[in-house]
Formats: sequence, structure tokens, C-alpha cells
Amino acid sequence: MASSANNTNSAGQPTGAQDPEAVTRKDRLLISTIIVVLFIVAILAVVGFLCIKPEPDTVQGQGEATEIRISGKLPGRVAEIYVEEGQHVKAGDTLVRINSALVDARMEQAKAMESVAQATNRKVDAGTRSQIIEGARDLLNQATAASGIAQKTYERMQSLFEKGVISEQKRDEAKAAFEAAKAGESAARSQYNLAKSGAQKEDKEASSAMVTAAQSGVKEVNALLEDQYLVAPCDGEITVIYPNVSELVATGAPIMTLQKDDHWAVFNVRETLLKDIRTGSVLKVKIPALDKETEMKVFYIKDLGTYANWQATKATGDYDARTFQIKARPEKPIENFRPGMSVIYLGVKK
Repeated sequence: MASSANNTNSAGQPTGAQDPEAVTRKDRLLISTIIVVLFIVAILAVVGFLCIKPEPDTVQGQGEATEIRISGKLPGRVAEIYVEEGQHVKAGDTLVRINSALVDARMEQAKAMESVAQATNRKVDAGTRSQIIEGARDLLNQATAASGIAQKTYERMQSLFEKGVISEQKRDEAKAAFEAAKAGESAARSQYNLAKSGAQKEDKEASSAMVTAAQSGVKEVNALLEDQYLVAPCDGEITVIYPNVSELVATGAPIMTLQKDDHWAVFNVRETLLKDIRTGSVLKVKIPALDKETEMKVFYIKDLGTYANWQATKATGDYDARTFQIKARPEKPIENFRPGMSVIYLGVKK
């Protein structure tokens, strides 16, 4: 059996074996490279921590404006609409006309009732008709004359009775006739006085009250007809028109929306940002859509309730922050500023 011998190189080292010194140099080079890289990363991290500051949180709000629903008390059909959506109107401008046949009929009825009440009141105020007064006066004169004749007859009968010419019965009959004539005269006088005085005080008051009630009915219908023409309560822009011409609208139904010319901005911010903000503070803001920076004055601050809390993310060392709503109005009108535009809070003016 032939014996096997290890292959050797010219230096007398076994073939396939690495130089220990070469391996050691590679390891030292790799370790040195890693150390240099870690050192550079550490330097960059320190430089970044010292030089790069986090940007402050962006507080974004939006433009708002007061919107008024134009509606009336008159139910009816839209007869004419004098404006269009997007049109700017002035206070007092006529916006729409509503026609109501039912209310027109109620007006005619109310005026007729007023005429009847006024005629009745005039009749009561005029008193009794002159013919009735003259008739009562004639009856009084007739009763007075009859009473005078009966008195004279009774006086003659009394004289004859005293002389014994007539019986006591005849004298008593003459006396009864005289008393009856006096009663008739008194009744006729009462009728004459009643005819002259006219209606009673209570009748006059009742008649006057009926006139007042009828006039109130006319005023009520007039109040409804005032809403036949609806006008703009203030300056602003018509944003929405709900019905079309010839459509029916009910009492109080909105017909159009008017946006007032009183724009402002609203922000929802954490309470941690309220340190320098109070009512009357002037805020520096930017409107990106207009590429414009301007100033707005705070006129409203109120918390939004617990539903809008910012929840703490740490178990300790942090707390829940409430959200507050801030409203600020431009100190000067901003051209082309419209509700819905974004408004960026930049800080408080010192």
C-alpha cells in the first residue's frame, strides 16, 4: 500500500491553508470601516438633533358667513322670482312674489265684515229715526190733551157732586178716567224721551267693539299680504333658491338663502395654544387661495365639549387637552374672501 504525503508549497506550508496574518488584516479593516461608519452616523444624528427643529403644528381654519333663510307667513304659489343664485342684493330689494287666492278671498270677506260693522255703528250713533221721534211726540201731545180734558171733567164732576147734582159713582168714574189719562200721558212721555235718547250706552259700546273686531280682521289679513312680496333683510348674496316659479309653498317654508356680507374665520385649536389668545386678540393668518396674509380680530372663544378632547398618548406625564373653537373677523374687508376657504393661523400679533 503506497503511503500518502501532504502537498506543500514552496514555503513549506500545506497547500489550501490561509495566511493567518492576511486574515487578521481583513478583520481589522472591516472593524475599522464599521467603526468609521458608526462614528459618521452618530455625528450626523447629533448635528440633526441640534440643527433641525420640528416645525410647529399647522392650525387650519376656514371661512364662514351668516346665512338667512328667506321665508314668509303667506301660503300660496310662487308667482315671480326677481333674483338669481349668486346675485348680490341690497337690503330692501324685492326677492319674490307669492300669490294666494285664498288670502285674497279672506281679505274681501274681512272688508265686507268691516263695512257691515261700520254701517251698524253709524245707525246706532245716529239714534232713533226722526219719523219715530215725531210719532212719539204726537202721541205725547195726544195723551197730554186727553189728560187735560179728563182733569177738567173730573173737576166739574167734583163740583156737581158737592152740590148734590150727581151721584158719587159719576164722580168716581170721572176721577178714574182722569187718573188713566195721567198714566197714559206719563207712558207717552217716557216713549218720547226714549226715542229722543236713541240707543243705550251698552248698545253703542257693543257696536263700537264690533267695528274694532272687524278692523282687526282686516289688519290680520293685511299682515299676511305683506309677505306677498318678500324683500332682502340685509346686504348679501343669494346662494340657494329652493322652489321654482308656479310651485306651491307652505307657511314658513324657506324660499331662498341669503348669505350676509359678514365673513369671518373659525379655528378648532387645542387649549395649549390659548396661552396668548383671548377675545380681542389680533391673529396673523394666511389665506392660501388668495395668496394673502392678513389680520383678524378674535370675537368668540368657546370649548367644544368632551367629545372633542385630544386624548393623552402616555400613561403618565401627559393629560387630555380640550378643543376650543375660535372665531375671528377681518379688521378690513378682504376682497374675494368666501366661506369655505382655508385660513392658516400664523400667530398672535404682538
